[in-house]
Amino acid sequence: MANTTKNPDTAIIGAGIGGLSAAIALQQLGQKVIVLERASELKEMGAGIVMSANAIKALEKLGVADQVRQAGSPVKKAEIRTPDGQLLVNMPVHKQAERYGTYSYLIYRPDLQKILYEKLESSTVLLSKKFLRLEQDREKATSFFEDGESIESELLIGADGVHSQVRQNIVEKSRLRYSGFTAFRGISHYEDSLFPAELGGGFEAWGEGKRFGFSHLGKGRVFWFAAINAPQGTFLTAENKKHIALQHFKSWWGPIADVIDSTHEENILVHEIFDRKPIKKWHKGRVTLLGDAAHPMLPNLGQGGAQAMEDALILSRCLKQFPRALESALSLYEQERVPRVTSIVQGSRMMAKMMQLENPAAMKVRNQLLRKVPDELKIKRLDWILGYNA
Repeated sequence: MANTTKNPDTAIIGAGIGGLSAAIALQQLGQKVIVLERASELKEMGAGIVMSANAIKALEKLGVADQVRQAGSPVKKAEIRTPDGQLLVNMPVHKQAERYGTYSYLIYRPDLQKILYEKLESSTVLLSKKFLRLEQDREKATSFFEDGESIESELLIGADGVHSQVRQNIVEKSRLRYSGFTAFRGISHYEDSLFPAELGGGFEAWGEGKRFGFSHLGKGRVFWFAAINAPQGTFLTAENKKHIALQHFKSWWGPIADVIDSTHEENILVHEIFDRKPIKKWHKGRVTLLGDAAHPMLPNLGQGGAQAMEDALILSRCLKQFPRALESALSLYEQERVPRVTSIVQGSRMMAKMMQLENPAAMKVRNQLLRKVPDELKIKRLDWILGYNA
């Protein structure tokens, strides 16, 4: 007979950024929460993640913004250049910081995960809990795990990422959509006089069907990424990731080849990038979704983590508003979140197409337009994202 752990108000599948944020927000309501993670240790993907102004506001409400600022690096320089170094865009980061009351910060994902984890009550997170399936009735949702254990809860949240198993149990199947590009991501210790560590931030360079980005990560580290247009499956089995990245960017401007070369092979990750077509309903009965499980998006607006944290805060607020009417709370959660994240998923895909252009004539027109955009318009076009306060 399976062992059963009973009585949490809410069980959360997945201890990533979204799941941990939801646990913090619900514990702030006084709920008894348990987070179940399939991995044997808490270990986020070793890459950088941007915490933009709306994310920092969410982190403030979760009570960890100061720790994130201390562990990360403020983005005080953000440029877009051509492969040979010509300046296309200099983002008005200081004006944005003045407008929103904070700079954006880049932080190492495992550091962010640790900060969120340490905010939780002890014993909230259980590791090595591989979710298999769920059952539910009018009183409870029951989660079943590979180790034979089952857990009953009044609410079950699927925060188990882009390949969510919880999602498969409650919504119609929808295929992952390949972005058309694969991402190489690296962490290194590297210094360059053009981008001093004390200034923070960095640059992107946009070329023909490929893009490179470089930014300070805090604690003397830099994070870089390369996005390369390629058929699905092209790079996943590659053994010499550094060599491939160097071959694609060896003739590009400034520090690009040097920062790749400074990175140890084991510190380079390769991932194909996917999203899904947005859906309008994230819940069924006592089960709902959050973060990438609900709305996986491309990284081109830098909003994946931010939207998961916004989900967590809005969901907790809806549960507070309807403490004894779960259906009403989950319906309100969707009403508040679905339109916004749908626009961001669509906007991220549109940005990806613009950034990854391959046609030289189209690239020339794009670059000419980018050079002419005034600072006020740069700020205004992102205000609906960065100015949001969950």
